[in-house]
Amino acid sequence: MNKFAIRLKEVRIEKSYSQSKLAERLNVDQRTISNWEKAVREPDFDMLIKITQLFDVSADYLLGLTD
Repeated sequence: MNKFAIRLKEVRIEKSYSQSKLAERLNVDQRTISNWEKAVREPDFDMLIKITQLFDVSADYLLGLTD
C-alpha cells in the first residue's frame, strides 16, 4: 500500500474522524475517502491542500517524503 493511503488513515483516526465525517468536511462522498485509504484513487492537489490544512500536517508527511 502507498504511504499516502496509510498516513491518511492514521491521521484521520488520530484526530477521531470517521470516514463519513472527513468526507463531510471535505465535501466528498464517503466512498472517495475509502478509495483514497485503499489506494484505489488519490486526491488532486487542491484536495491534498485541504487535507493538510484540516489535519495540520504537511503534504510531505502525507506523501511519505518525511516522517
